[in-house]
Amino acid sequence: MAQATERYGEWPLKRLMTEVVGSGHKSADDMTREQASEAFERILDGEPDRTTLGAFLLANRWKRNTPEELAAYVDVMADGVETAHPECNPVDCGANYDGKGRTALLGVASGLVAAAAGTPVVVHSGDRVPTQKQDAYKHVLDELGVRTDLAPEASAEMTDEVGFGFYYQPEFNPGVEALFDRRDQMGVRTFLNTVETLANPAGASVHLGSFYHLPYAKRIIDTVDASATSGVERVVMFQGLEGYDDVRPGSTKVAVWDHGGEVTDFDIETPEYGMDFESDDLGVDDVAAESATITEEILRGERNDQFADAVAVNAALRIYARGDADDIEAGLETARDAMASNEPAARLDALRSF
Repeated sequence: MAQATERYGEWPLKRLMTEVVGSGHKSADDMTREQASEAFERILDGEPDRTTLGAFLLANRWKRNTPEELAAYVDVMADGVETAHPECNPVDCGANYDGKGRTALLGVASGLVAAAAGTPVVVHSGDRVPTQKQDAYKHVLDELGVRTDLAPEASAEMTDEVGFGFYYQPEFNPGVEALFDRRDQMGVRTFLNTVETLANPAGASVHLGSFYHLPYAKRIIDTVDASATSGVERVVMFQGLEGYDDVRPGSTKVAVWDHGGEVTDFDIETPEYGMDFESDDLGVDDVAAESATITEEILRGERNDQFADAVAVNAALRIYARGDADDIEAGLETARDAMASNEPAARLDALRSF
């Protein structure tokens, strides 16, 4: 048996590779919570050899992490996350940090419409996060002239003042940010792409996310349930465009979980909510710049097209997720009422002035 170190335990990554996770996707074993916790502690401390770290990250991808393993990673990560809790208890929008590359990013517009309707929202991202290194929340906000290089306390103040706030990963999650170069060399997504979206820097009790397939949503919900640190009591997830938290047009599945209950899922037909078009109709060439232009035009009431319809539905999902509407249809009515007013534009102006 390997010698236990005073700082860690008996499971360096090389031993985990040899004895537990490294034998391939069909024969690898799952780690215990203690093994996964120790592994991520070592990773965040920069202890493993680079070759061993890359092998371990890839082995986790091959075998697919269990919710228990992911919860261990989330809880270890939480020790290094600097949270700042707004008083308003916003919806936490945890979109994939590596961004979008083909369709408009509508979460800023949707979040500000929701805020105008009385539902506060927070979003968080890094800057060109691997593997895709595409446009994320930060880049649309930068194009809009909004401050993004904020300490967490300032992000919390922004959220309370505007009803919409942005948290920047290098500021609130420096341990994961420090792994940027290693992730960039991997060439594939790793479990870090999953757990960073669950960092919850605002300490919100509601998490909104997206998925390609329902089993992934259930795995995320089971992860939140198994985590000792998340504080999330409700999760709403839907099938999103490019894995982002912009709902996919057409027949789309929604998964809902409340603490202590079971996961429920149902299908929605977005044409019934005004999104009667295809995903390609939301396509853009320059995601950050064009999304910023679309956002401003919608919030100022200068645009009434498929992008505006998509923003209304996405705002409705945020309103519904927080429990500020009994169902998505009621959330949509609230969102459209807000869009008919000057309040969304005022929220954008306040965001820029912060």
